[in-house]
Amino acid sequence: MRTNDFYFNLPQELIAQTPIPQRDASRLLVLDKETGAWVHRHFYELPDLVRPGDCLILNDSRVLPARLLGHRLPGEGACEVLLLIDRGDKIWECLVRPGKRLRAGTKLSFGSGELTAEVTEELPGGNRLIRFDYEGIFLEVLERLGKMPLPPYIKTELQDRERYQTVYSRVNGSAAAPTAGLHFTQELLEKIRVIGVEIGYVTLHVGLGTFRPVKEAEITDHEMHSEYCVIPQETADLINRTKRNGGRVICVGTTSCRTVESWATEGGTMRACAGWTDIFIYPGYRFKVTDALITNFHLPESTLIMLVSALAGRENVLRAYEEAVRERYRFFSFGDAMFIQ
Repeated sequence: MRTNDFYFNLPQELIAQTPIPQRDASRLLVLDKETGAWVHRHFYELPDLVRPGDCLILNDSRVLPARLLGHRLPGEGACEVLLLIDRGDKIWECLVRPGKRLRAGTKLSFGSGELTAEVTEELPGGNRLIRFDYEGIFLEVLERLGKMPLPPYIKTELQDRERYQTVYSRVNGSAAAPTAGLHFTQELLEKIRVIGVEIGYVTLHVGLGTFRPVKEAEITDHEMHSEYCVIPQETADLINRTKRNGGRVICVGTTSCRTVESWATEGGTMRACAGWTDIFIYPGYRFKVTDALITNFHLPESTLIMLVSALAGRENVLRAYEEAVRERYRFFSFGDAMFIQ
């Protein structure tokens, strides 16, 4: 299967640059994965679409304000550092700009010297290992000095950084938001619970690899990025109980889907686990536990549109995307949503 099999024409003006004022007022295209039929709803109508005995699986990862703007020492010009992976002992793997200027041994300063750093190693592919020096708690320093690492297609500055966090985020570690969850409010979650839908949490720390384009002509030649994820025992038990009782496992976001599919057994049993996953889901994949998916609209030719095509069928998905374009849906991180069931 070729990468260009997942192309669709998207007008640039449909790429949402800012979130709408009310999270759950976004539009919701409901797609029947068996027939390809769709209906247009709003996200606040989700309680009408779930059933008692279903469960929702949410990714509770929280985005770090991981974009640091500073300068090289002594006074040698501006620099930008994006934290990717905590390697321990105050060392992070980072993306940097300008790459040609940030060689091993380069010293950096952020926030008038409140945070300093040194590039310790240049990695294959261009990333850097950087050792930071600070007083106090690093996350508190980041809250003061860091900016949200918005996706490259968003050009507008975010006014309220909490709008790039889900209302249930609690585990720091992501470089990008699990954006399907941005539509939920606490009130909407409570309405869903009252119906008899149980809610479980997994953690997958979203990396910037989620935005990396597929450059290979054949999708099977693409090297999938790795991300760290955790499935607690109580969530594994919830999924197993839901399946046993005939309910649906509804994953909120491709990150939740990739997490549970990474650690489920071939027989469809969920187990508690923690580790790195590089699972690549595309048409032909047999889902082990995921029955339905809430997700945003994704980039053409991306691994994410390949995943949703594996669940609902490529032709069904592309027709639904064409409908979304005709109806002027908002696309990508701050855009509207789909419910594939």
